[in-house]
Amino acid sequence: MFGNYLIGLREGLEASLVVCILVAYLVKTERRDALRPVWTGIGVAVALALAFGFGLEFGSRELTFEAQEALGGSLSILAVVLVTWMVFWMRRTARHLRSELHGRLDAALRMGTGALVATAFLAVGREGLETALFVWASVRASSDGTHAPLIGVLLGIASAVVLGWLFYRGALRIDLATFFTWTGGMLVIVAAGVLAYGVHDLQEARFLGGLPDKAFDISTTVPPDSWYGTLLKGVFNFQPDPTVLQVIVWCLYLIPTLALFLAPVGFGRSVGVKEQKATDEQAEKADSGSGGARDGDGAVADGERVRDGARGAGGRTVGGTE
Repeated sequence: MFGNYLIGLREGLEASLVVCILVAYLVKTERRDALRPVWTGIGVAVALALAFGFGLEFGSRELTFEAQEALGGSLSILAVVLVTWMVFWMRRTARHLRSELHGRLDAALRMGTGALVATAFLAVGREGLETALFVWASVRASSDGTHAPLIGVLLGIASAVVLGWLFYRGALRIDLATFFTWTGGMLVIVAAGVLAYGVHDLQEARFLGGLPDKAFDISTTVPPDSWYGTLLKGVFNFQPDPTVLQVIVWCLYLIPTLALFLAPVGFGRSVGVKEQKATDEQAEKADSGSGGARDGDGAVADGERVRDGARGAGGRTVGGTE
């Protein structure tokens, strides 16, 4: 349940930050008349993500067993690819997300209502579709016959909505760099379990071989129906009798991906430190020259200046100073 809660919290918080940026910018620039089209686009994006999730869950039930396993395994692998890309994308570009969204909104305001709806839809829709796919794959991998995995996801999304609202109101201070570093690392671990489960699905679908070749079997030591077996499965998608191929794929994904994500400061930076400081100074001057912002917008602005995930304590705290 914890693993699914983490997915809902992490993915939901990213979407919440996007919504906060869009709404705060319109309020700050006194364009409240544009809020309705933006909320319309956000609502359509959420509805599409829910429809996509329902389609995955109920549409796959009409397939044969082997077809279900092949579909589930393929989508699990796709979900892992998308969430891995998202984790690294957030690490590298989150601090520039605010200016990027502001630019899109400015262009949409000049084009009219339809452009505003489309901008909000695209900004939130991508997050929603990725979340729906990864949640479906993770819930399927950690399913224990109960509703606990789904409840975990819903609790995570609810927590993210509350945190997003507190960020907007300026009532919460949190080091987003540290938050995204820890949750990103844990999400990579969860993704490794989903990937291994997807490989097992493809083996059961006879798309991949090696199903009888077990790497180990500790079912007697860690019974799947025990409380600790259920806990390990819910958090890490742990399987007491994985195949050799599952273990190999799990190791080949987890070790290098986690090493790259936690790489030292300076690894893979797209711009230099001086350029980043210059960008920040320009953004701060623009904000100060615009007549000031409400507390919620200030909180979101600081929150978007997230350092690379590997910097940890070097990041800026929401509503605080460096």
